[in-house]
Amino acid sequence: MLSLTRFEEFVATFRQMRIVVVGDFCLDRYLEIDFRRQEISQETGLPVWNVVQVRPQPGGCGTIVNNLVALGVREIHPVGFFGFDGEGWELHDQLSKMPGVQLDHFHQTAARRTFTYTKPMSVTAMGPPQELNRIDIKNWTPTPSEVSRLTGTSLRSLVQRSVDGVIVLDQCDTPNVGVVTDELLIDLQHVLADSPELVVVADSRSGLRRFPPVTWKMNRNELQNLLGEGGGTASDLATTRTAAANLAQRNKLDVCVTMAELGIVAASRSGDSWYVPSPPVEGPIDVVGAGDAVTATFTLTRAAGGNLEEAIQMAVLAGHVVVHQLGTTGTAQPALMKSVLQSYVT
Repeated sequence: MLSLTRFEEFVATFRQMRIVVVGDFCLDRYLEIDFRRQEISQETGLPVWNVVQVRPQPGGCGTIVNNLVALGVREIHPVGFFGFDGEGWELHDQLSKMPGVQLDHFHQTAARRTFTYTKPMSVTAMGPPQELNRIDIKNWTPTPSEVSRLTGTSLRSLVQRSVDGVIVLDQCDTPNVGVVTDELLIDLQHVLADSPELVVVADSRSGLRRFPPVTWKMNRNELQNLLGEGGGTASDLATTRTAAANLAQRNKLDVCVTMAELGIVAASRSGDSWYVPSPPVEGPIDVVGAGDAVTATFTLTRAAGGNLEEAIQMAVLAGHVVVHQLGTTGTAQPALMKSVLQSYVT
């Protein structure tokens, strides 16, 4: 595991960084429902769920931004869009309050609804909140070209001004309905051609096959889907390491694969691989946001000059911190990460 000195060096470097986050920014709206206050609607005769608290916070790419802020990054540049709707106002308002976040390239458009996750939570006097059926607001039609051109132009403009790293997150299950369209990926290819040494990490719910050769970050199931029929499985550690190494070598890119409670695997384009186990968890956990904390920390460590093994060592600490934050989309604070690390090196 990392030394405490190396950990502190990375955290100090994070505070000097400029990072671009491009992709689908969502509003996470938590509705805390107290079922002890349940009523019956006089109009429908159905139970009424009374909300006693509303907690809005940025989700999707916004969760990555939350973690970059928690890690002390100096400048964070969101590239994406939000709608002319109440959810968009709330999302923009939440982002605008975060230190270091600059919204010059976060575009409002009437052509899109704001991507929103409404998360009803059952709250009681006993135990942590429990999430109920989520209610999503998404865009179901292709993103107009004029909107894609806005985000692509922003990405290229920011990179030309010299940034330390770029994170790309495609939060949509269907390709081309969000920010990360095929058109934007062409702009990303131009960015890579102009700045081949730039650290760029990508994660996509709809799959990374259409992405250029940046660092691909995925979970074990997504790796298995990328392997395709006859490509084997990623159901155990040895197989995952081999599959990640083969994928990295074949596509000439670095790969980061999260394996839930088992830890993280990384592989380089040369075919080498590394594995870092997760620390044992204690008590109840909530995995929401852990993957985004891993993405943020992994990218920062690579941009700070860390190698792949150091990057997944830092990312494992971040994920461990987040899964112990219940009923919210958590963030990894350096002080908590350091506390986990100290239990290993002292």
